[in-house]
Amino acid sequence: MVEKLMEHDLEELNKLLLTMAGEVERQLDLAIRALVERDNRLAEEVIAGDSLIDQREVEVDHRVIELIVRARPMARDLRLVMTAIKIAPDLERVADHAVGIARQALEINRLRPLKAFITIPRMAEKASSMVRDAIGAFVKGDSQLARNVIDRDAEVDWEFEQIFRELLTYMMEDPKTIRRALALLMVSRALERIGDHGTNIAEQVVYLVDAEDIRHRRPERADGD
Repeated sequence: MVEKLMEHDLEELNKLLLTMAGEVERQLDLAIRALVERDNRLAEEVIAGDSLIDQREVEVDHRVIELIVRARPMARDLRLVMTAIKIAPDLERVADHAVGIARQALEINRLRPLKAFITIPRMAEKASSMVRDAIGAFVKGDSQLARNVIDRDAEVDWEFEQIFRELLTYMMEDPKTIRRALALLMVSRALERIGDHGTNIAEQVVYLVDAEDIRHRRPERADGD
């Protein structure tokens, strides 16, 4: 009876996290569309929808506490529920970054376009897919997929560096572009942080599945720095 209760509770917890992840992904997609399509209505929708994501985080916390009290999970099951309660804040922070992007979109949309949007949407898709795959790795118990997500963080960091250099060039060549360039820089920084949150989730999955704590590890660079 206890095992059936645990299985049901874990399934419901997974469903809740998947729901939250889907809503967060939608928030990010709308925020990027608000920027690219210069659509203030979409930006306002993202800002208004942030409270729902906050509530989802609270729901995950309550579900985990209730599960621990009722089913008293042990060993791997306990690690699973504790991982879930750590994942929810990362998802909530992704949603916060989506709101930040939406707010920047409202500012940018008031101004003349600085450049065509090519790199930022590509970077957004990479960061979003990292979060999506990290959650998928959690649900499937797939540590290899999680490690793949961690490896992809370097791609998002590289995209940010390219955007930073490009925007810096705009600002140096024409001071009139500084306001718009800084807003776009904040958007790209938010996307870089979203990639970091995807990495955080993936690291939790590796610990859950392989019992290996790989947080704070950084691959050594070829030049030894």
